[in-house]
Amino acid sequence: MTGGAQGRSRLRSERAERAERGRRGRRVGRALWPVLATLALVVVLFTAVFPTRTFLSQRASTASAQEQLSVLREQSAALESRAELLQDDEEIERLARKDYNLVMPGEEAYAMLPSAAPPTAAPVAPDDEPDDRNPLERLWDGITGIF
Repeated sequence: MTGGAQGRSRLRSERAERAERGRRGRRVGRALWPVLATLALVVVLFTAVFPTRTFLSQRASTASAQEQLSVLREQSAALESRAELLQDDEEIERLARKDYNLVMPGEEAYAMLPSAAPPTAAPVAPDDEPDDRNPLERLWDGITGIF
């Protein structure tokens, strides 16, 4: 009987050890889940969110560059038409007369000056205004005016 009791007690202690290992394993598993969830979140951020932000930023800068390109093309077309106009002798003469006051040889240039502005009246001196201060104010101003 003693051998049977020892066997049972050994069996119980083995069961207790297994149960303890199982509890430790569950504790480690419970602690491991938040780490795994955080790791999964980081992976999702790096594979989805950050590239999406980069894509949206690039799309906005592309739209801005296309708008700038269209403005530059319009300006280029305007400058090309202006360059074509400047190939004509009549246009060059018109600009020389208008902007630079140049004349052809043998012509005389006259300048019209603007008419003189009408004279303005001189402002009235403030000495004619009545003194409506009380006597104490006039005395104080007289005393402080000395210094």
